[in-house]
Amino acid sequence: MSFDTPVGTRGARQPAGRLFRWVNKLAAWRIRRKGGPMMGFNALILTTVGAKSGLERTTPVGWFPGEGGSRLIVASAAGAVGNPSWYHNLAAHPDRVRIEVDGRTVAVVAEQLHGVERADAWLKIIEAAPRFAQYQEKTDRQLPIIRLTPRPDQDPPRP
Repeated sequence: MSFDTPVGTRGARQPAGRLFRWVNKLAAWRIRRKGGPMMGFNALILTTVGAKSGLERTTPVGWFPGEGGSRLIVASAAGAVGNPSWYHNLAAHPDRVRIEVDGRTVAVVAEQLHGVERADAWLKIIEAAPRFAQYQEKTDRQLPIIRLTPRPDQDPPRP
């Protein structure tokens, strides 16, 4: 399926700026050093290839368990009007993605969920982390849910 979530017409302000980048670097350092839950849910470091630049970009994101050893992430941008930049990077290069989790680096393939599959995943996500329902209320765009599945040539990640 395609990465096809359009920008909304209303929403919160997209997190950005030097402070945001510093917080992300601190979060990535903490995830690499200690792993485990952060801000109430599991976190991983997502490495994508820039859609325009072609450069690698890393972003800490929360994840939720998916089927068959996959992990689900939400492109919420805290309920902003637009999708986060990492979403556009995944859309451009869904097969050039890595995650760092549990002290391991795993090559994954990214796929956006749609329809019933997305609806089922959304219910599990907002049950586990109600703040995502609040993010959805802030914007009129449907928050994309992305499944990260280990590439066939990788060992499956530990749950």
